[in-house]
Amino acid sequence: MSYEIQASVREDKGTGASRRLRREGQIPAILYGEGQDAVAIAVDHKTVFYALEKESFHTALINLVVDGKAQQVIVRDFQMHPFRQQVQHIDFQAVQADLPIRIRVPLHIVNAENSQAVKLQGGRVSLLNTTVEVLALPANIPAFLELDCAAVVAGDILHLSDVKFPEGVESVSLKRNENLAIATVTGKKR
Repeated sequence: MSYEIQASVREDKGTGASRRLRREGQIPAILYGEGQDAVAIAVDHKTVFYALEKESFHTALINLVVDGKAQQVIVRDFQMHPFRQQVQHIDFQAVQADLPIRIRVPLHIVNAENSQAVKLQGGRVSLLNTTVEVLALPANIPAFLELDCAAVVAGDILHLSDVKFPEGVESVSLKRNENLAIATVTGKKR
């Protein structure tokens, strides 16, 4: 899924200016990237709020149009209001198509309901980490990674090496020779 967000450069900075923007239905944001200066921008709150609810938005390449000039970006960080459903601030990082970037990608469990641990041993598969940090070119960033649990039994511990990474995507931890545990399997052993 591709996303496009319209933005405008903002001249006023500071707490008061940010409050005025939020009252007008805008979010103060920042756009930064390698080889360019940080630019203070404003984006539409409604567009960003509903996009942030989608898991794929956090790893997708976003077409950010700043005053008519389009640029490929990813979401690096955002802050929410403590109790209102309101985005307070969002950070966008400009990406270059030929430079790999580090990004956290969601991890999904598949086929757990068909495993011996769940069917016969009354167990469950529990994730220890819900995301995995990967290194990939912007065009190769997956929306999510899958952990196949079809062959697990009670007492198993699944590691990063058990995840099937797509072509052109590498785990940052595995590159450092750190095969971290990412899931455990509970249940009664027979």
